Order: sequence, then C-alpha cells, then structure tokens
Amino acid sequence: MTKYKKDQEYLQIIDNIMSNKEFRKIDNIKHHNTTRLDHSLKVSYYSYKIAKTLKLDYKDVAVGGLLHDFYIDKISDCANVKDKIKLFSTGHPKDAVNNSLTYFNLTDKEINIIETHMFPVDYKIPKYAESWLVSFVDKILSLGEVSSKFSYKLTYVFNLYLLFLFNILK
Repeated sequence: MTKYKKDQEYLQIIDNIMSNKEFRKIDNIKHHNTTRLDHSLKVSYYSYKIAKTLKLDYKDVAVGGLLHDFYIDKISDCANVKDKIKLFSTGHPKDAVNNSLTYFNLTDKEINIIETHMFPVDYKIPKYAESWLVSFVDKILSLGEVSSKFSYKLTYVFNLYLLFLFNILK
C-alpha cells in the first residue's frame, strides 16, 4: 500500500510517530500475512480517508489507527492457549496505550481508539464514532489479511463441500 505516501496532509499528521525508533520496531513483527507496521498504516490511512469523508476527527483517527497495535509481542512468552487468547484480545490494547503514552502526547479520543479497537472481542465499548470506525476498519483488514494467508485452503474446503453437496443431490 503506497497510496498514503502521496497524501501530504496524512504524512504530516503521522510524521512524529513514523520517525520514532521505538515505534518503527513493529515493522519487524509479523501480523497475519504482513508486518504490524504495514497493518497499522493500512488501518490508519483507510480510517483517515473514511473519517475525512464523514467529517469526523480524521487527525485523531490517523494517530489512533497507527498506534492501535503499538506493543511488543508477549504472546510467545505465554505458557498456554488461554493466556495467549487473553493477551491477544484484552492485553495488547492496554500495552499499546501504555507504549503510546510513553512516547507521544495523546488526546482522550486517541486513547479510546487504541484501547477499544478490539471490541467486541474485548469488553471495552468505544465512546466515539472515530473509535468505532477504527475498530471496524481493523476487523475488515485483519479478516482480509488472515483469509489471504489461507485462501488456498478455504478454496480447497469449499470445493470439497461442493463435491459433497453434489453427491448428496444425485
């Protein structure tokens, strides 16, 4: 995704984040079928474009969307699947908020965007339309990233299902 590189207004909004060395470390962390930085840029930029169209606070959306997954992976440290699921669903938004506040000054809306981006998997309900927007865009993009990784398997299963159905209908 290189569209954002041509959008000067967007680049100005995220410049201080993108130039932060700690934040740039997420470019080395896998996220579905991409890196966490690439995923965060997509969530941020698409949310930003939609927010502008809807006349929402697109600056807070750009920042919150970019920082929503700013955490260092602790999932591999977890001993069991239950702990991994808990960290993924409710733990990482808290870590992302804490990391973000360590390096950046955030508005209440930006904090809410980051801490509620896992709704409804997490119990925290978004307070702002901007938070709902980033959460929704994150879900759509994540689904696309996950499904592209397994698309050949899904096609295979779908074809088997169709063959099974055709055999039953004979």
